[in-house]
Amino acid sequence: MKIAITSTGRDLASKMDPRFGRAAYFIVVDLDTMQFEAIDNQQVLNLAQGAGIQSSKNVVDQEVQVLITGHCGPKAFQVLKGAGVSIFLGAHGSVADAIAQYKSGRLQAVDQPDVAGHWV
Repeated sequence: MKIAITSTGRDLASKMDPRFGRAAYFIVVDLDTMQFEAIDNQQVLNLAQGAGIQSSKNVVDQEVQVLITGHCGPKAFQVLKGAGVSIFLGAHGSVADAIAQYKSGRLQAVDQPDVAGHWV
């Protein structure tokens, strides 16, 4: 199974980025092999609007089943859920810590966004 974690850097030791839409990177991990790839998301960091939607498309294109992040707004949430991605919020620490939290069952999938949209 493939999962994506929002990250400030390019590897498993990097800090998790609590933001979804404006996260610098997504670390995509194959949980069976622990092989990972850093997906650069910096092209959306300076968008005036639509960062969450574009970031959602970037994640969906990686064919992940799970996203782990700190927070997720309504537009991004809608795109991700529409593509069948389960969203887990509230992880903290490094990317490796977030994976451990997920694997141990300490994170729960959410059924709604936890922050308001910036452009509503």
